Amino acid sequence: MRVLVTGAAGFIGMHVAARLLDDGVAVLGADNFDPYYDVALKEARLARLSGRAGFEFRRLDLADDAPAAQCFREGGFTHVVHLAAQPGVRYSLENPAAYLRNNVAAFGNVLEGCRHGRIAHLVYASSSSVYGANHTLPFSEDQSVDHPVSLYAATKKADELMAHCYSHLYALPTTGLRFFTVYGPWGRPDMAPMLFTRAILAGEPIKVFNHGRMRRDFTYVDDIVEGVVRVLRRPPAKDGVPYAIYNIGNHEAVELETFTATLERLLGRPAEKIYLPMQDGDVGATYASIDRLRALTGFAPHTPLADGLARFVAWYRGYYG
Repeated sequence: MRVLVTGAAGFIGMHVAARLLDDGVAVLGADNFDPYYDVALKEARLARLSGRAGFEFRRLDLADDAPAAQCFREGGFTHVVHLAAQPGVRYSLENPAAYLRNNVAAFGNVLEGCRHGRIAHLVYASSSSVYGANHTLPFSEDQSVDHPVSLYAATKKADELMAHCYSHLYALPTTGLRFFTVYGPWGRPDMAPMLFTRAILAGEPIKVFNHGRMRRDFTYVDDIVEGVVRVLRRPPAKDGVPYAIYNIGNHEAVELETFTATLERLLGRPAEKIYLPMQDGDVGATYASIDRLRALTGFAPHTPLADGLARFVAWYRGYYG
């Protein structure tokens, strides 16, 4: 097995690449170092992989047709874990073009590369955002996801549809993983754990949307990685359309006030809160059904929020000082 991990300098991508290397799997990492957030953090993540046995890196923008095709022709990999994307729900309101380019056009190039490269299994990141305004909890893969409430969600749904077409037309094994609010060490600066921690330590107020009545299925990054690695080794059967979708979440909807209180306790400081209404494109609650993932892999995410946040805080203090 030789695996292409796209977004290897990203939050989840770095952790997945490191785990595969730990397992003795050769990894080609690719990333374009998009400046959506601090590039220095991405470089620091990549530094944790560089020099390790079995790891190679290529700076690559997957939305550029010719370089993407060349990478697939020359890479010699058997499997692909596609984690590169333009993240962020709120930013999609400001810069929709970035999502169409990085989440749709780039994924089209990945599918074409996998098709011509006869890749044994493509595993790609979808998102809990595809459930949109669904109110039936927990979210199940059987529910309709035809009503996204953000362009980010719409591009992730588009990726799932495109993957199904390639699985149907070309028998390309594809699996989409709907991630639920991933957090942990080396996380993204635009997400609540990093935003809240930075503000609380600086004595600045935090913005609490929907007046604190948000609920999220916070999923620790190591659980996400375990799910990705197990699914990667279990491609959908080719006796039908080799296509699958799985939720990966902690199977617990935690109130934002509980999340904040846990973080305050770990930091030893209270938070000053500014309560705001629900933001456009956001949803009130996420909560994953993980029955399908457990049935396939025998694994279910299980890290308690307090434990995961403690590890995140320890990393934050070590990295930022």
